[in-house]
Amino acid sequence: MNTAADHTQGQARIAAFKQVLRQTGWSDGQNLRIDVRWGEDDIERDRRFAAELLALAPDAAGTPAVTTLEKATRISPIVFVQVSDPVGVGLVASLAKPGGNATGFMNFEFSLSGKWLGFLKQVAPGITRVAVLRDAANPAGIVQFGAIQATASPLGDAGEIEQAIAAFARSPSGGLIVAPSAEASPYHDLIVTLAARHKLPAVYSDYSMVSDGGLLSYGPDRIDQFRRAAGYVDRILKGQKPAELPVQAPNKFELVINLKTAKALGIAIPPALVAAADEVIE
Repeated sequence: MNTAADHTQGQARIAAFKQVLRQTGWSDGQNLRIDVRWGEDDIERDRRFAAELLALAPDAAGTPAVTTLEKATRISPIVFVQVSDPVGVGLVASLAKPGGNATGFMNFEFSLSGKWLGFLKQVAPGITRVAVLRDAANPAGIVQFGAIQATASPLGDAGEIEQAIAAFARSPSGGLIVAPSAEASPYHDLIVTLAARHKLPAVYSDYSMVSDGGLLSYGPDRIDQFRRAAGYVDRILKGQKPAELPVQAPNKFELVINLKTAKALGIAIPPALVAAADEVIE
């Protein structure tokens, strides 16, 4: 897992994964052993944990930090979740026919990028400029942001992020889209804080950023991805090969709005958008 052990969403995802396994006849500690490591968005820790887990010779491995694990083995079956572009990063040969020892669940369809811009215009129709905070090294970014006609500021370190947002905020009528990226995870709190400080309406892909004070998020139901991943693990443990299981796109999405943040920014969220939200934070 890429979160800390006490992360609420991380615990909920693991719980959902184990629940579906129980429903398919697998019980941790009885006919199955599940080992979990909490990476906390630390690449070096991920590498160490990948070596530890592979030394246990697992029958299947599932992880959001999948590229680290995949580089360490070409043998153990891997079921990944929350990967933006599994073809682009070399995890699978194609979505329909993975062709190797890895398969799983993408966390984004590239058309989603245009929807982020659409939501931003709904909540702040006066916006005329949009900055996109993204990881320039993420291969998914090239396709994702073909769907956004905006100014893209590649993600740097904390100092560069702060300077970029402050510079962007000096001119009026601006908004932010914060793209998904494992490398961006350590800066989530900083980005939310800077958006509030500079009074910038921002749209995120991750629910956790809105629960921590961001304005609005739209993205896949990540807990549902862990439920679906458990189904693939069940099939692999019963004899199927990852190469036979196509990579699947998300089929459930969540719109979350933080009305407290909207009030602080002086934004009136359209009632129809509030009514359509899966969760409203007040």
